[in-house]
Amino acid sequence: MSDTEPEKGARDTHYEVDLDTEPDPDAGKPVYADVVTHDHDTRPIIPASLRRGNRKAAARRFLGRLAHRLGYHSLRTPWYAALALWWAPAGLWKVLAYAARWAFDSDTMARAKVTPDPDMALKFMAVADKHRRNRLPWFGVGLLAAVAAAAALMVLAPWWGKVLAAAVLLPVLAKVGHPPDKRIVHAAVVTPRFRKLNPDIVLRAYYAAKLGDPDKKGQQVTFGSVMRREGDGSAVLVDLPYGKGFGHVLKAKEDLASGLDVAVSQVFLTRDPSSNRRHKLWVADRDPLSIPAGRTPLLKLQPTDIWQPAPLGLDERGKPVTLLMMWVSILVGAQPRQGKSFTARLLALYAALDPYVKMCVFDGKGSPDWRKFKLVADRCSFGFAMSRDGDPLEIFVQTLRELKDEVQWRYQRLSELPVDVCPEGKLTRELARDPRFGMPVRFVLIDECQEYFDTGDKELDKEIAKLLVFLVKVAPAAGVIVVDATQKPSGVGTGDVANSFISYRDQHQVRIALRTGSGQVSDLVLGQGSATEGYDSSALLPTYKGVGLLRGASDDTPTVRFHLADAEDAEKILIAARRLREQAGTLSGMAAGEDVTRDVRDVLYDVQQVFYGGEDKLTWRLLADRLRQQLPEGYAQETQESISALLRELGVPSENVRDSETGDTLKGCKLAAIRQAAERRELESSGSGSGRAASR
Repeated sequence: MSDTEPEKGARDTHYEVDLDTEPDPDAGKPVYADVVTHDHDTRPIIPASLRRGNRKAAARRFLGRLAHRLGYHSLRTPWYAALALWWAPAGLWKVLAYAARWAFDSDTMARAKVTPDPDMALKFMAVADKHRRNRLPWFGVGLLAAVAAAAALMVLAPWWGKVLAAAVLLPVLAKVGHPPDKRIVHAAVVTPRFRKLNPDIVLRAYYAAKLGDPDKKGQQVTFGSVMRREGDGSAVLVDLPYGKGFGHVLKAKEDLASGLDVAVSQVFLTRDPSSNRRHKLWVADRDPLSIPAGRTPLLKLQPTDIWQPAPLGLDERGKPVTLLMMWVSILVGAQPRQGKSFTARLLALYAALDPYVKMCVFDGKGSPDWRKFKLVADRCSFGFAMSRDGDPLEIFVQTLRELKDEVQWRYQRLSELPVDVCPEGKLTRELARDPRFGMPVRFVLIDECQEYFDTGDKELDKEIAKLLVFLVKVAPAAGVIVVDATQKPSGVGTGDVANSFISYRDQHQVRIALRTGSGQVSDLVLGQGSATEGYDSSALLPTYKGVGLLRGASDDTPTVRFHLADAEDAEKILIAARRLREQAGTLSGMAAGEDVTRDVRDVLYDVQQVFYGGEDKLTWRLLADRLRQQLPEGYAQETQESISALLRELGVPSENVRDSETGDTLKGCKLAAIRQAAERRELESSGSGSGRAASR
């Protein structure tokens, strides 16, 4: 009837005793679990839970568990009483039977019957006769006293006395009477099973996995540190024999887990930089990746700061994992239905709650996951089907062109600002939040990004590929964060487009891989060689949702249990984010109800978009041809003479330019002159040289 007694059928999953014997004292100095730092090997005088700063948490935990036990058992008290009434008669019969065996000395008589020696049998029988003569009177007196006491209790005792006697006697008799496999009171709090490691177990596991040989000289496995508790698990540095390296232990991970008698998902191996023979072994008490990290803290609906790390979730040791998104591009890859879009959405929701971040959200598959971002997004489109906002693909391409132009303009503008305003020529938090400079942090998210490399229009595919490669390579350093998600990291298309996708994929500095189909695909997401270093997302169990590897954000590559933000949570956060933007006056673009389709053309801007990478000047003929092809809605009727006249009116001089196709020297213009004309126009429009807003 104890709370801590394991239930039948659950004995394979919960224990209260160590699964292994204590290690040999000569095997190494023990390290206690109740320590303050890893350097301690003795118990502290004052337990860590009772030290200042921990007392409130310890008290809350103790009182919370106590309240849970009280509530659990209070609700089941009627059932416990019924079971006690059922098993109490059996208990009474067992007590009487035991007393009768004692009075008649049945055990000695039984020994006399089975003893082959007649003389010894006679001695046993004489002893039994003596015991009966002495015990039977006491048995009779006790039985009569018990009957008399029961009769007196029933006749003379008040009702509360009867209740008190029943409360004392019934549990005792029920405890005696119930079969061992029929529990009456079940545990309210179950103690999980965990493997208590010691050096003997670790050595046994490594030798069973063929990572060494205890009987061969120089082939013994040794330790680089003492065994210690680390989080909800045990950790130790292991030195393999000469000739064995980290690659060997990775290949033997399953055998190692078997030798440790734990699941593979509980074993974590980390390379040690000091030697390829040495690595860190951390074994979790229970599978840490099966425990959800809980809902996102963004549900507090407080403003965020994109210049500070975003909370992602918890690592395998239960420590918070964050990601600073400034200055990087981020790739999220996984199989379908493994939490890829949910993970990318966590980053987007964090950016949305910073009212000074200008957001663009695009979804190549047109799923419902991103629709609510219309509440805050300056530009957004979903899928390729025509919508009320216009052609989604046209909005996407136009946004990429604008972003490329803006990034180039930002670099030029930052290089010209005074040092006291822009130290080191880099965007700062103050610059980004000052509307006079027109350079807010921009957040661009593209889900199912591979779809935009295969639109069905080969020329457009090439342009999109070039623009996307430019963004992931160049834009982050200008304050444009790019987050891309894909379920097909191997790529799409053929020829130049396929090569561009590979370049685009490999340019991301930070990678997040949830479960993938193979180690090869995992390497495509995390980077070549990740699997050989022990980081393989294909090894994650299919039951894990929202669990993945985070690589490139720091020196570590943690396995992260990402916070959850479902569709309802996302909508709640985005409504709050819109309210913050309205209060800050930063709601813009489509979220503010602006029509992003172009009513009038911007010649200076449009001409810059038809200069491809590395080109610094074009002939009037080639300019007119490209404008008619790429922007037919505004330039279908234009000729090289009319384009020349338009640009010369805007202050762009005509120059001698060598035609790249014929080699002839013809009239044209320089890209630098077009940019100078655009800057002059912006200065005249704003009156303060404050930015590009007037040219849009």
